[in-house]
Amino acid sequence: MLTGFARAFRTPDLRKKLLFTLGIIVVYRVGTHIPIPGVNYKAVQTCVTEAAGSQGLFGLVNMFSGGALLQITVFALGILPYITASIILQLLTVVIPRLEALKKEGQSGTAKITQYTRYLTVALAILQGTGLVATARSGALFSGCTAAADIVPDQAIFNTIVMVVCMTAGTVLVMWLGELVTDRGIGNGMSILMFISIAATFPSALWSIKTSGKLAGGWIEFSTVLLVGLIMVGLVVFVEQAQRRIPVQYAKRMIGRRSYGGTSTYIPLKVNQAGVIPVIFASSLLYIPALVAQFSGGNSSWKTWVQQNLTKGDHPIYITAYFLLIVFFAFFYVAISFNPEEVADNMKKYGGFIPGIRAGRPTAEYLSYVLNRITWPGSLYLGLIALVPTVALVGFGASQNFPFGGTSILIIVGVGLETVKQIESQLQQRNYEGFLR
Repeated sequence: MLTGFARAFRTPDLRKKLLFTLGIIVVYRVGTHIPIPGVNYKAVQTCVTEAAGSQGLFGLVNMFSGGALLQITVFALGILPYITASIILQLLTVVIPRLEALKKEGQSGTAKITQYTRYLTVALAILQGTGLVATARSGALFSGCTAAADIVPDQAIFNTIVMVVCMTAGTVLVMWLGELVTDRGIGNGMSILMFISIAATFPSALWSIKTSGKLAGGWIEFSTVLLVGLIMVGLVVFVEQAQRRIPVQYAKRMIGRRSYGGTSTYIPLKVNQAGVIPVIFASSLLYIPALVAQFSGGNSSWKTWVQQNLTKGDHPIYITAYFLLIVFFAFFYVAISFNPEEVADNMKKYGGFIPGIRAGRPTAEYLSYVLNRITWPGSLYLGLIALVPTVALVGFGASQNFPFGGTSILIIVGVGLETVKQIESQLQQRNYEGFLR
């Protein structure tokens, strides 16, 4: 592997791409530490220190921003508005015929959908920035902190507009940086920035486990968490790489004196076909009632029930709802992202068939049957991985201190595997040897 690294940096054009990607990462990390105007930075630092390991409802958003959300910096919203916009457009493509037609137009249609995604990202950034400023002004961003009311000392309308504009501009800049990495660097730019955001929170989370541990100065807890993390990484890599290969045979066709086709290939159906999206969907959906209860006035019975049952990660109702939502969204996303009838029609159009299965509708039914069977273990695997922070809550006292949570580990492993594959493919074009032997 070290030889592969050296070979990558000895290749001039690949070295330029790697250095360009590293430069964008440095710019992104610097932006996560620049506070926006109108914020009392000393009060923010006081509240961040007091609220360490207890981020509450904002834990997921703070993770995607690399810890910039609670610092209220220029990149406070991070890449999350773009992720949300991309997911919304992907879901609307199935519902709205116009978007579905654009998707089928090829590169021009994809460019148009990308433009819609950018517009929606700006709208979501304005909405989320306004909500973050309102939360910071009310003191609800750090519940229980004595300095929470002093975070935004000037609550004039002009100051609020300036703060929202700065965070929206930061989100647009992050989106632009991600697209630059995609065009001129290595890998998918948005995924790389998401990877960096999550990985940046690991050192502080691991060190907080060591400092708060009680066995042998915290080293036993630290070593245990590190060992569990390595085991989880191995398990996630194994499942993410697992796939069911359905053989496909293409019949020979004679055109003039030449024969075409007659090749054998396969359709790779991954065990985790939905990726990390079901976990993000389930987390976001569970945050909605808790956020509504937090900002609603009075002490009604439903508000008390939500605060008692849907805001604590170790509560049985929360665990059950979270697990069932992940399983549901796994099946839902697979159903909208993989169309067995479309695949069967394309195979029939080009003379392909699955051995032992008739072309057309029987092929679509067979693909649906196989897809449903492998989605069950994939969805259960996602649910179990996502519940690891809950186990850490019992074992170590604070789920937010456990860095190898479900969403974070799935994203890091997935992006890491994809980036290594891209580097390996570029090395094989020049040296006929891959990144890993």
